[in-house]
Amino acid sequence: MHTRTSALDSVVFGVDVHQGDVRGDASYALAVLTDDGVERDVVSHRKLRRLIADREPAIVATDNMYELAADKDALVHFLGSLPTETRLVQVTGDERPEPLSRVANRHGIPYGSDPMQEAEAAARLAAHNVGQEVSAFTDTTTVKVSRGRSTGSGGWSEDRYTRRIHGSVKKRAREVESELDRANLDYEREVREAYGGFANAVFTVEARPEEIPVSASRAGDVRVEIERERRDGIEFRPLAKRLEYVVVGIDPGTTTAVAVVSLDGQVHDVWSSRLSDAADVIEWIVERGRPVVVAADVTPMPETVESFRRSFDAAGWTPERDLPIDEKQHRTRDHPYDDDHQRDALAAALFAVDAHEDQFERITAKVPPGIDRGVVIDRVVAGEESVEAVLADLQDDDQPDTAEETHEPRELTAEEKRINALENQVERLQEHVSDLQEDLADRDERIESLESDLETARSEARREVRTDREVTRLRRRADQLERERDDAREAVAALEDTVERMKALWKLDHSNFADVAEKKAGLVPVKVIEKFSRDAIHAADEAYGLAPDDVVYLRDASGAGRSTATLLAEFEPRIVLRDAGGLSDVADRILFDAGIPVAPADDVAMQEVDELAVARESDVEAAIEDWRERARERERSRKASMVDRVISEHRAGDHEA
Repeated sequence: MHTRTSALDSVVFGVDVHQGDVRGDASYALAVLTDDGVERDVVSHRKLRRLIADREPAIVATDNMYELAADKDALVHFLGSLPTETRLVQVTGDERPEPLSRVANRHGIPYGSDPMQEAEAAARLAAHNVGQEVSAFTDTTTVKVSRGRSTGSGGWSEDRYTRRIHGSVKKRAREVESELDRANLDYEREVREAYGGFANAVFTVEARPEEIPVSASRAGDVRVEIERERRDGIEFRPLAKRLEYVVVGIDPGTTTAVAVVSLDGQVHDVWSSRLSDAADVIEWIVERGRPVVVAADVTPMPETVESFRRSFDAAGWTPERDLPIDEKQHRTRDHPYDDDHQRDALAAALFAVDAHEDQFERITAKVPPGIDRGVVIDRVVAGEESVEAVLADLQDDDQPDTAEETHEPRELTAEEKRINALENQVERLQEHVSDLQEDLADRDERIESLESDLETARSEARREVRTDREVTRLRRRADQLERERDDAREAVAALEDTVERMKALWKLDHSNFADVAEKKAGLVPVKVIEKFSRDAIHAADEAYGLAPDDVVYLRDASGAGRSTATLLAEFEPRIVLRDAGGLSDVADRILFDAGIPVAPADDVAMQEVDELAVARESDVEAAIEDWRERARERERSRKASMVDRVISEHRAGDHEA
């Protein structure tokens, strides 16, 4: 017995080597099977790959998978290049394939030795779910979200460029994660964090690529790659699942137990339940095999077990007397079970196999190769036909009935008897279906009620989610306002310090304040510049302002150049007091030319308070007068030097003449 889903509603490619060798320049006979008929063509390997990519057939069928690839590695590469929903099928079997002619004849498919006829036969066999799917990959898929471009310099701020790329990768990774969650897929996530977001994110998903709602892409900063996990070797999986003929033991009651055993006595499965009805039991059995014998551990057979037997049109078996507990325990000692009910069902099935063992062996000995012995055993044991009649029927299925018509009564053929038996079985199953439909209607009502409750719960959950989101948004806004408040307080404190310093300077400059008038008598404010540099000058100007006629104190006067000295001269200070280090020649000349006095700080007594200082007016005036004396002497020396230079130049000119 087979369960098959026809592939005829999809495109099927049948392929066979037409000429040449796969290791060289091979051409292929291609038969394309569709609802409209068969298309035939001879194509190169490259064109075949292109047609597969364009038309995405459900199946690519061949009688030998190595006609499409020279070796195992090339075959794995070919399988990896197939569209996600396209399967490669070897219609002649797995590692030990049969001849294509034998497989075609067994399934009634037209066959010829021409490559195009072989390609068409392969397509038709695969369309009827004959053959083995060739797979080199597991059902686990890796989805990798990574950078779509290098994080090297992009011609603008490299940090900002890198942060943008990593932020885009993180955003796309979260989108992929949401899509996997919505599809209810099991996955594991591994993230490598980087500056500004993610360098990459790898999702290992327990699903095939066609089941994943994410596609490979590359757009701008982000690349999404999808790759199936490779197997260690090549695996074959039948297109159609074959249901084995089995013996079933049933123990009815408040708890129903079922055991499924092969015709050779191998235990397949044991199950018990207190809540399942007859439909659940039948469904469980059907998923595990086709019952030939339904057995009970007591005699006569309970009505419940008899109803299951009739549902499957199977033979019944009961012991001559109720099976004792010790015999059931002894017979099931080598097999696991969960409770006494499962033990009784399993014992019934095993004793039934023992009772039919000789009969099964006699039937098997008469079955020729190529015919499923389970079919013959089922029809002999359950249908009460002879082995010879069943074999003749199976071998002559395709032969036309040559008997002459006659009006005289005749004996029914084995096939007609089988049809009658099946029609009776259909009637019984239809009655059972009616009962199941009533149960189904009751369940539908229950489902509708539960769905209504579920929708109410979902609405409440959505409302709570919206509330949580609003609370989170308000909390973030509150945090932001608190940070802005703290920053403003720090700015106010800094400004208050500046105001206090400015007030102190202002008090020194204005004698109309009674509380400072006496203290100010004979004093002058001094504005301190830490270093003779442009940054230090600007810092002092921003802190308390530099104005013409200010007394300026340079803590470190060394190192100034032309631009720094020019900047200080532009403020037109009254005098510049220098401390550590001497002025450079350039700075000294510029200040001298600008008429700005420069004197050592040691010549003036100063008292410092924080960034401010005061000095005696008399000391400042004395320092200025001293500089003036030195300036007059310096000017006289410079003029004398100029006169000497002119005289020297004049004498040199006369000598040359």
